[in-house]
Amino acid sequence: MKNNLKKFCKKLKELRIAKKLSLREICKLVDYDASNWSKVERGIISPPADKKILAKWAKALGLKQRDRDYEEFIDSAQVAQGIIPEDILSKKDAFKYLPAFFRTLRNEKPTKEEIDRLVELVRNA
Repeated sequence: MKNNLKKFCKKLKELRIAKKLSLREICKLVDYDASNWSKVERGIISPPADKKILAKWAKALGLKQRDRDYEEFIDSAQVAQGIIPEDILSKKDAFKYLPAFFRTLRNEKPTKEEIDRLVELVRNA
């Protein structure tokens, strides 16, 4: 999880700098404490879990809603906290696929039935 947090923090800082915004300027735009924003950028604390706050950050950083970069920003903030994105969990029966997915990530071989269900989930996504 620390690796995911580092990736998000680095991206957050890169986006802010690309917009030529100081720490104080971005915090004023999104109504967020500059000290806490700095801690997020440095990986000392996790990004907020609230999707509305993250959406506000994304917009201030120039990311457009419904664009891939916008969704990746929100997803990576949630993953940095160890949260599975809500739209994934809201898929019908998604929880059935998670054990196979987790075993695959751990380099454990899933069953053929689990692989078939994962393929079906990806096709229907």
